[in-house]
Amino acid sequence: MSSELGEVRAEDSFDVDAVHEWLQQNADVPTEIPLVQQFGAGASNLTYLLTYKDQELILRRPPVGTKAASAHDMKREFLIQKTLLPDFPLVPKVVALCQDPSVIGSDFYVMKKIEGVILRRDLPKDLSLTLQDIELIGDLVIDGLVSLHHVDSAPLSQLSKGPGYVGRQVEGWSRRYRAARTPDVADAETLMKWLDQYQPDDVASCVIHGDWRLDNLVLNLENGPQLVGALDWELATIGDPLMDLGSSMAYWIDRNDEPAFAALRRQPTHLPGMPTRDEFIARYLEKTEWGCEDFTYYEIFGVFRLTVILQQIWARYFAGQTSNPAFAGFGDAVNIMINRAMRMI
Repeated sequence: MSSELGEVRAEDSFDVDAVHEWLQQNADVPTEIPLVQQFGAGASNLTYLLTYKDQELILRRPPVGTKAASAHDMKREFLIQKTLLPDFPLVPKVVALCQDPSVIGSDFYVMKKIEGVILRRDLPKDLSLTLQDIELIGDLVIDGLVSLHHVDSAPLSQLSKGPGYVGRQVEGWSRRYRAARTPDVADAETLMKWLDQYQPDDVASCVIHGDWRLDNLVLNLENGPQLVGALDWELATIGDPLMDLGSSMAYWIDRNDEPAFAALRRQPTHLPGMPTRDEFIARYLEKTEWGCEDFTYYEIFGVFRLTVILQQIWARYFAGQTSNPAFAGFGDAVNIMINRAMRMI
């Protein structure tokens, strides 16, 4: 994970002394000021490593600039993780939540770091995985999602808005796309109309992650692959599990996908031994009680939802609210994703 770390970007900096002083009052930390580094891989909330002499903590805060009204809710993200432990042991252990804007100008929370490996676009050069290892990792990703979808959702019932989750998602993500649209991307009105017209009924209501993918999962590879952590609970809620699976599949790029879509790959799902999207979906459905004769709608929704997430970030970059070079190609990616969804229709 250290290769993802770097100096804090100037636009994302904060008052380290103020955070340290606040932590001394609200958590068990040493007296010395921590070394602060920034994780560069994230595209939504900002994530930092705080290194003390005898411990490492993770700080999460919203990005600078205009955000969607319901996005980047630090209190919500903090409470979801706090509530899910110990029923879902992959959740990080949160330490403290700050809602005092005088500290760094926004809410933030701190959690304990989970030790392990996160698989990004390409495997680290010093990491050697066998075909059996890769097959097991694929199974762990599927089983982890199945396990989450069967956690008791009652403690988080306040997040549920009742039946109609699919419809609310289609309406909400369509509204966000229209609000974030820039003049260089397609209007996607035909796609949004199709999603509204053909939406299925909810199949169930359970805890869903909203962003279940390999680069949000922490693996222990020392004694054979083990799944030890699941990160980034920003989009978690109570909702339809097949919508969650569809959202996950938007990131799961196969070995034989068309080049433009394959170029957007952020995780090593193309490796021999990894399940294809169809295999992932089939194995998930075998392990759950909700049936699905045709998964196409959920896949298209997942592509559209990811498109909106990319567009919200691209709109900030387009407006000059962030200069992160990782976002420079997101406008092109939005058009690629819309074209893909239209071909699937």
